Amino acid sequence: MLDPSLAIVIVSHNVRTDLEQCLRSLAAHPPARTTTIAVVDNASSDGTLEAVARQWPQVQAIAAGGNLGFARANNLGIAATRSDLVLLLNPDTMVEAGQIDRLVAGLTADPGAAAAGPRLVDAAGRPELSFGPPISPWGEFRQRRLGVAYERGDAAAVTAVERLTRTGGAKAWVSGACLLVWRSDLDAVGRLDERYFMYTEDADLCASLRARGRRVLFVPEATVRHLRGRSTATAPAATEQRRRESQLAFYRKHHPAWAPLLAWWLRRRGFDVR
Repeated sequence: MLDPSLAIVIVSHNVRTDLEQCLRSLAAHPPARTTTIAVVDNASSDGTLEAVARQWPQVQAIAAGGNLGFARANNLGIAATRSDLVLLLNPDTMVEAGQIDRLVAGLTADPGAAAAGPRLVDAAGRPELSFGPPISPWGEFRQRRLGVAYERGDAAAVTAVERLTRTGGAKAWVSGACLLVWRSDLDAVGRLDERYFMYTEDADLCASLRARGRRVLFVPEATVRHLRGRSTATAPAATEQRRRESQLAFYRKHHPAWAPLLAWWLRRRGFDVR
């Protein structure tokens, strides 16, 4: 497909300032292809829908009717749009000129690939470890050990993350903060699994795509700024509870033998999981 159309789906919940910044960046640097943008609002109380309708009438603003979570809200946006490609984009991201087109080019150059993610950097330009090995006890241990050392400023870890985030290719998963997928592949796997309220739905989607024999790519030639953590910083305890619920849901689906042990360990740590 020489010039696939694109739908950008953004899920928002009480992050109006970040969302407005994201939409301004998209308006200033539109992809060089037919593009539609849909914002699905999870019952924000900060006037998000009104602001979108007032400032960006060309954007499709969808009221979710409640706080449905990330997976269900994204599925609403996917169903409400028509395009060859779907870009799932967090509201706390900013795009610069040509970056989405580079991501599209990276995906479309590989006919065996279903999805692709860019190099994510924070406000200061530091790369984010936005991909990783398959989620498993050993995979999570390795990823967390490297991530903790990186955040601590360990020189070896900083060098490793810089090298890893400059090297493209097939990965087990890429971050849902900016995830480009062929609609046909999304439809083939039933879109996002709605048992995940937030977190891990991206790794689950990538696992489903890979199970069909399709590849998931990391495309470092494309860079997107991700102001990570800003949408969840106001309620860290609730955020961690949701993350752990999703982690357990993933293990129950993909590693059922490990799930009872993980549930026991989470309850011992004070998380309300069943």
